[in-house]
Amino acid sequence: MVINPNTSESMTKHLSEALNKIKRSDTMLKVVCAEKGPETIDSAYHEVATILPTLEWVRRANEEKFDAIIIAAFPDPGLIPAKEISTIPVVGIEEAALHVAAMLGARFSVMTTLKQRVPSKREHVYMRGLEHFLASVRSLGQPTAENDADPEGTKKKVVEEGKKAIKDDGAEVIILGCAGMAGYTSDIETELGVPVIDPASVALKIAEGFVDLGLKHSKVGLFATPPANPFK
Repeated sequence: MVINPNTSESMTKHLSEALNKIKRSDTMLKVVCAEKGPETIDSAYHEVATILPTLEWVRRANEEKFDAIIIAAFPDPGLIPAKEISTIPVVGIEEAALHVAAMLGARFSVMTTLKQRVPSKREHVYMRGLEHFLASVRSLGQPTAENDADPEGTKKKVVEEGKKAIKDDGAEVIILGCAGMAGYTSDIETELGVPVIDPASVALKIAEGFVDLGLKHSKVGLFATPPANPFK
């Protein structure tokens, strides 16, 4: 199950089309979006508002016997509680992209949406202990919805900022820091000449690999199942 934590049906369709092109022939995808909440995630407030609807889909995926779950928003909203309540692997597209980028080059740059989102992206890199690999976080100066609605314009902006990241910041890998840019990598890689990571695609391949290997997140510490607690 691929969960788009926002309520944008356009972005959900975009994700479905991009991921179905690269999935294995024996992989079946169900791509869903939140039924309530913000249409896109462009702030910490939006991010928090998506967590409970996302966790509801995580619960349903476990009940419906899916093999793995992907949280397809670059902030990875609700990732830790999702792993707490899930007995099947949960992969966040941000965590997948950051770790893979650190394997492909000495330093990476993240292309994010609005300028005010730059500090949170830096913070997420630090939280994962990958600050040594961070060259920069660069803003495209446009909201999430525009990344989804204007592929060619978005690719042009990524190329412009990517060239600056490579020349001025020392980036060797570029991360497309928004699920709305799923499937945009090939054209951008040709222009930039460095690896370009589409987080949703990378997360899908990692999820397929986890299923093949029978790997699941540990349940003895950070992702332990929550103790029983009455809710009102």
